[in-house]
Amino acid sequence: MESTTPDYNYNYTDYDDNVTVEEPCSSDGENLLGGQLSTIYYFMFLFSLFGNGLVLVIIHRFEKLTTVTNILLLNLVVSSLMFMSSLPFVGVYKQLSYWIFGEVMCKIVGSVYYLGLYSSVLFLTLLTFDRHLSVVYSLHASQVRNQRYALLSCAVVWLVSGLACIPQMILHRTFTHNMTNKTFCQEHPSNLTFVDADKLRDSTFYLQLFLFLLFPLIVIVYCYVRIAITVISSKIVTKFKTVRLIFVIVLLFFICWTPFNVVQLIPENGSCDEKKKRGYALQVTRDIAYIYFCISPIFYTFVGKKFQSYFRQLLVKRFPGLKKHISVSQVSRTNMSTKSTQKSIELS
Repeated sequence: MESTTPDYNYNYTDYDDNVTVEEPCSSDGENLLGGQLSTIYYFMFLFSLFGNGLVLVIIHRFEKLTTVTNILLLNLVVSSLMFMSSLPFVGVYKQLSYWIFGEVMCKIVGSVYYLGLYSSVLFLTLLTFDRHLSVVYSLHASQVRNQRYALLSCAVVWLVSGLACIPQMILHRTFTHNMTNKTFCQEHPSNLTFVDADKLRDSTFYLQLFLFLLFPLIVIVYCYVRIAITVISSKIVTKFKTVRLIFVIVLLFFICWTPFNVVQLIPENGSCDEKKKRGYALQVTRDIAYIYFCISPIFYTFVGKKFQSYFRQLLVKRFPGLKKHISVSQVSRTNMSTKSTQKSIELS
């Protein structure tokens, strides 16, 4: 599977610093497209910084940091910010078509990129599973959903994400090609002397396919189907609105995350035109996936009624003149942990 970093693949048949090789299939077109699209990375970074920062402020001001949902949400925000912090460097790299930040920053940015990306997928999955527990098993979930469960779950996600980064980070490095005399920061295009690069690439392919595509999709779809069934079978007045919201959440995940992974499953071998089409598709679908991870913590937060209320309170406190136009309802901190099934569904 192709690396999820910007891959300036010049399709060299062999790689050697001292050997001049032919360039059978130029990828200048897709690199140009990638450079043009990369301008949105800076906006995504700023939007994510503001939006996720707002989520942190609201959790700190109005919520308890010890609750299960807030612990998971806090970790999702951290992983999202971690991933988004790498995008300005990636944007500069894609626009220049060479790396200017040095070998140390290449390793740091690559590590932050992969760790943030992988952990974001798993934390989104974990949040969905936790929401499923709180709604479908509302009577017994409190015995399981405690602070220890949340901290242990987060530790497992960070551990798994860190281990999943190892193959990518072994291959991810700076190198200079003698044909262009440019420095690249990406997956090394040939075998390495100290490790079997082909096996590492294969392991990365299956890891991303099963752990970061099929597993999250199966868990998210299953959990939201169970939630939808529970909501429909209950006597909640707002059930149809809730089911509609569930459908939107699942649909967004499918639309944004699946195409990028599906394109990566397309074999790289083929004619030059087929390789170029795959390259163009990767540039577009990759950016769509990035947008989802930019907005997902904010989206998961502000679909809840209580967070909308907190946001209105912040606005009114900051801009008193808005009090005439914004309806503000006070939400108590103390009774947040004792919600019925109906409240769990409405505030999730």
